[in-house]
Parts: sequence; C-alpha cells; structure tokens
Amino acid sequence: MQQHIDKYDFKGKKAIVRVDFNVPLDVNSKITDDSRIRAAIPTLKKVLNGGGSLILMSHLGRPKCVTEVFSLKHVIYRLEELLGTKVQFAPDCQKAGVQAAELKPGEVLLLENLRFYEEEQCKPYNLPKDAPAEEKKAAKAAIKERQKDFVKTLASYADCYINDAFGTAHRAHASTALIAKYFPNDKMFGYIMEKEIAAIDKVMKYAEHPVTAIIGGAKISTKIGVIKNLFDIVDNMIVGGGMAYTFIKALGGKIGDSLCEDDQLDLAKDILQQAKAKNVKFYLTKEAVIANAYSNEAEARVCKSDDIPDGWQSMDVAPSSLDEWEKVILSSQTILWNGPVGVFEMPNFAKGTTRIAEILARATQNGAYSLVGGGDSVAAITNLGFADKVSYLSTGGGSMLEYLEGFDLPAIKAIRE
Repeated sequence: MQQHIDKYDFKGKKAIVRVDFNVPLDVNSKITDDSRIRAAIPTLKKVLNGGGSLILMSHLGRPKCVTEVFSLKHVIYRLEELLGTKVQFAPDCQKAGVQAAELKPGEVLLLENLRFYEEEQCKPYNLPKDAPAEEKKAAKAAIKERQKDFVKTLASYADCYINDAFGTAHRAHASTALIAKYFPNDKMFGYIMEKEIAAIDKVMKYAEHPVTAIIGGAKISTKIGVIKNLFDIVDNMIVGGGMAYTFIKALGGKIGDSLCEDDQLDLAKDILQQAKAKNVKFYLTKEAVIANAYSNEAEARVCKSDDIPDGWQSMDVAPSSLDEWEKVILSSQTILWNGPVGVFEMPNFAKGTTRIAEILARATQNGAYSLVGGGDSVAAITNLGFADKVSYLSTGGGSMLEYLEGFDLPAIKAIRE
C-alpha cells in the first residue's frame, strides 16, 4: 500500500531512498552542477527531521565495472554541506548490513554506485557486442537469478522505501521497481517524484483549455508516441526543429539538405491526417532561417520552408513563423514544450528557441500553466535565464517522454500497486 511522505511516521525507522545523484564531475572529480543533489534535500530532511535515519542509493555515470571516477564518494562533500550533517559511506552496497544496522536517528549512510553491479540493470557488462544471441540470453538469465539476492540485500537495510529519482522511473531496475515489493505497506514517493507526476498530470489529465504542445528536436521517430498520445489532449500542436522537415517533405515540400527521416514520410502523412481527424491545429514553420553549412559561421538567409535550395539546410525558425506561433501560445491556458526549435547550441541559430522561451515566460506571467521537459529544452530555458519564469521544469528526460506517451512507468507502478 502506498504511503504519503507527509503522513508517514519516520521516528526510529531507517529509510532507504533511491535518489538521483548522477551529477557531472570535472577532471578533479568536483561537482560542476549540484542541482540534482539540491533537489533531493527536502525529501532527505523530511526523514531526518521526523526522527529517522537515511540509507541513500544512486547510480553515477555508466560504468561497466568498479571505477574510481564513478564512485559516489565524490558527492559526499557537497551532500554534507547541503544536509548539514556527516555522511557515512559504504564502499560496497552489498556489504553494508553492519553499517545500516548501527545507524542512529539523524544519521546518513550513502551506498556505493549501484551500477558497479550487473544486477542493478540486469545487464551483462563483459560480453562483446557481437556475442551470439544465445550467449547473451544465458548471461542475462544468470544475472536475473542473482538479482533476487541483490534486491533482497538492499531491502534488508531499511524499514521503509522512498523513490525520489524520477529520471530513472521508466527503468525496471533493482533499486527503482523491484525493491518496492519488499515494502508492501511502507513505500512512498519523495517530493521530486510527487512534483514531477503532478506536473505532467496537470497537462495530461487536468489541463485547462486551450492546450498547446510545442514539440521540437531532431527526429520524428523519437517523438511518435508522444505526438499521437497528445492528440487526445491538445488543441494546437506546434512542431519545430529538424523533425519538422520530415512533415514538410511528406507534404511535397523541397527541403534542400535539411534533416529528414525518409523512412518516416508515410508516418508523417498519417500523423497529419490524425491531427485533422481529431481537430488538432497542426503548425509547421512556413519560413526558415537556412544556412549553406552546419556551422555557426555559415552564410544564412530566410526562405520558405518548403522551397529550400540544394546545398542549404534549415537551422532555425524564421521570425514570421514565430509571430504566428506567439499568437497561439499566448492564447493558451496550458502549454507543454519539449525540444528546441532550432540548432540552439549555435548562437546564430538560437533565436527561435530563445523567443519560444520568452513567449512561454509571458504566457506563464499571464496565468497559463507551462511545463518544460527534455534535456535540451531544460538546458535552453535554464541557460537563457527563464527557469524561474515557467510553471515547472521537468528533469525526467526519458521518463517524461514515456509518461507523455501514456506508458505506465515501472517505478511509479511499483509504488502504487
């Protein structure tokens, strides 16, 4: 049975918490962005202030063996500063039983990187990519068998389980989905998970109309499920970025050297038909900023999006299209933005994405609910200084996309069932 963190009595109890401390480190193993650690602090302090003790588990990077550079000991100094208390460290997350048992209320124990173990992801590390399918299958089966003891050991350390790592919610890993079964009456979401779920549900289940989705990025193939699922929710769909040109070519347009997935042209036509059938207004850029090379220093000019000459490619949305989109966005009550609308990492072609951020901030100020998600979108709006000018920034990445597609995320299901 799912508990609520605000109503649960942590006094004298040990809470094992799945956090997301997958933070970037520099060459000296110093944290360059501590936002994920800072975000987890309210959940951790709730347990400590309630008289409980903490056992923290996370992954860091994508190691395939025990690797010094990916050790979670590198985050201890910042975690201690933010929590205001000493943090103990268990160099082997499978041999932390004594340390966990001796924890007193108010104390904190951080386990070593979960991904030092194949059992966390049920993923063989040492097999070559070209290994025979049967060998891969056998290796995975062996890991899955060992995984039972791996999860059981982690669960034995604590009295209750908290999942506060939304970024891994779409993965059925040992620490995110399987461990919850050992706490049938003592499992709950942390504050990050609660906020992420509530923010997406506000768009997907409780949206105030008109609803507008702004979908950008490079490839239509990565957003098919999202687009189709949103057709039952949105009134307007704005598609920008490289993926727009698959649609434009499908409509008979000439797109020069612009990014296009030729194997998705029929699907693009189908999506456009679905939009029409569901009475969703579908907006593509009518004019583009094009360049004669994929470079910030390339020669650039504006032309119609469906008449781009050979040797040239779309790099950004033109002001005229942004003018049209601005009217749509400002007339909306709920807005979702996922994916940049141009090559925003190049300053000369970031104007479209910058203006979308500015428009979104104005819409939010006017009373609209705005949700921004996806690594590139979040990075863009943060770098532009608009992070505090939208309703919610989701850091879920893959988890957010799968939730938007309508999938029942394993880690969420494990808490709720």
